[in-house]
Amino acid sequence: MEIYEYGNPNATDVLIQPVTQDMLCEMEQEAEKIRQRTQRQFRLIAVKVNDWNEELSPWKAPAVFKEEAFGGCAVETLKGILELCREENKRYSIGGYSLAALFALWASYQTERFCGVAAASPSVWFPGFMEYMNQHETKSKAVYLSLGDKEEKTKHPVLSTVGDCIRAGYERLREEKITCTLEWNRGNHFQQPEIRTAKAFAWVLENRP
Repeated sequence: MEIYEYGNPNATDVLIQPVTQDMLCEMEQEAEKIRQRTQRQFRLIAVKVNDWNEELSPWKAPAVFKEEAFGGCAVETLKGILELCREENKRYSIGGYSLAALFALWASYQTERFCGVAAASPSVWFPGFMEYMNQHETKSKAVYLSLGDKEEKTKHPVLSTVGDCIRAGYERLREEKITCTLEWNRGNHFQQPEIRTAKAFAWVLENRP
């Protein structure tokens, strides 16, 4: 597993984020944006994935974009990430953008290792995910959700459900008495992902137990 680190290597708070090769060029800026929003020290670990749809999807699902189906290999990806979270004196949070944010949400249902989840514009439209949330309880104590205010304004039959899905997911977390928030950012899905993710992690640092 290929990783890249930012921030304070000795910090108690460790943030885990799956990224693509292309996203790595934004990580320094993201780390700086987190620093601007919190006084807490953190270590940010970017975990590079080679196949976004394959490695971050919790189960197999048909293609939504072109012919890129979802492989459902998140279990294996999570196993590798948990190997990075072995120090008992650290507090681990997981987060990301888009499908990585969905992966982070899903991971919080699999293990108690993550005290916080930073889900920026998560792909909660993913087939079956809302049913999964309604049938299970997260093991994390603090969950940040966000969405662009134009993301649901699309003619795509699957993506257009994202607004209703995230509202329902937020209400579900509130029912579970989880410390959570839902923030609406301006714009569509592709605007300022590193800033949106930085806001998510900063909120988690301030609100995790």
